Amino acid sequence: MSGLLFGAFIVGLIIGIPVAFSIGIAAILVLHVGGVDTLVMVQRMFASTDSFSLIAIPFFIFAGDLLASGAISKRLVAFAESLVGWFRGGLSIVAVLAGMFFAAISGSGAATTAAVGATLIPELEERGYRSDSSAALIASAGTIGVVIPPSVPMVLYAVVAEQSVTRLFKNGFLPGTLMGLILIGISLYQAYKYDYPIGTPFTLKNVWETFKRSVWGLLMPLIILGGIFSGYFTPSEAAVIAVVYALIISAFVYKDLTWSRLWTIMQGSVKTSAIIMIIISCSGIFGWVLANWKIPETIATAVISVSDNKFVILFLVSVIVLIAGVFMETSSAVIILTPVFLPLMNALGVNLIHFGILFTVGIAIGMITPPVAINLFVASSITGIPIEKISKAVIPYLLGLIAVFFMIVYIPIFIPGVIF
Repeated sequence: MSGLLFGAFIVGLIIGIPVAFSIGIAAILVLHVGGVDTLVMVQRMFASTDSFSLIAIPFFIFAGDLLASGAISKRLVAFAESLVGWFRGGLSIVAVLAGMFFAAISGSGAATTAAVGATLIPELEERGYRSDSSAALIASAGTIGVVIPPSVPMVLYAVVAEQSVTRLFKNGFLPGTLMGLILIGISLYQAYKYDYPIGTPFTLKNVWETFKRSVWGLLMPLIILGGIFSGYFTPSEAAVIAVVYALIISAFVYKDLTWSRLWTIMQGSVKTSAIIMIIISCSGIFGWVLANWKIPETIATAVISVSDNKFVILFLVSVIVLIAGVFMETSSAVIILTPVFLPLMNALGVNLIHFGILFTVGIAIGMITPPVAINLFVASSITGIPIEKISKAVIPYLLGLIAVFFMIVYIPIFIPGVIF
């Protein structure tokens, strides 16, 4: 049955059927061949979306979209430039820092890329930075958007794997910071290689002025994450608070939110959320088929038979995660592959929080690896540069992120509080 399930899924993708429906069709085909009542399909579709934790997803998406299209992204960029813009190639560092700031607000890689790219790419081109490399850097920084909490893929993983969202969020900061540092290092090397200009001189007055203008945006992650980690509210409640806060500062502080723009933003958020929920519901059937025919256990046994060395098996799983990111959208990969890998991770004694973090980072890297590469497509649409040209320029950043990924896999100190 495993051959029929995965074969039908792959064929569906090849002929252009959307991922969600490819998942559902493959599962229904197995149900039919296996003689199972198709009523199970409806039951599992409903059960897979009947989770309180999933409420966080549409609200975090809406909050991210509100801030991505408003003035907050420009103010965060200005504050970051006041701190590090005076380095040679300092605007490259600003791009990464802005991506990290926005990651702590949006929880979305595409939203992070769009917000930072729309603000910074024209400025980078005006100052003489290579346009393809700039677009690649911002797309790469966008991958941090799903690693530093709040993170939509982490919420999905927590639901599927029955793990704590709060623990995953706590362990996402250091890996996200490492990703930012490696991107900064590579961008500084390129700044000296291509003799990029030195930016605005550092002054405390400029730092203070830009800080005052951006303080409302900087407070948002402190309020949301501080409330979660202190126990004042759950991640799902925090998502609602994020929306209320974003509405208040957009409408009454920065005053850049109109009724027409709010309606447009809501439509975009609803579409994104609906796509994710359809994927989740269809994957409910897929997951039931996997469990009913004990496919994950069979895969785990087959992998362990190749080698009983934990580090070898982790390497194989890590490569599979990276390859999955090349061909699958982030949410789809998390929902489909988590139940496949969990029995194997349990058999190896790998901490499931650690696995959730490395899974999130590995899939995030897929956002800059064609053909799916959502961040590259966003950067291409902003700049007008062909996707092929950006794909070539992204290679140094991609290699750096892969190096960080394997550090997270094998060096447990990078996942605080998790025992390897």
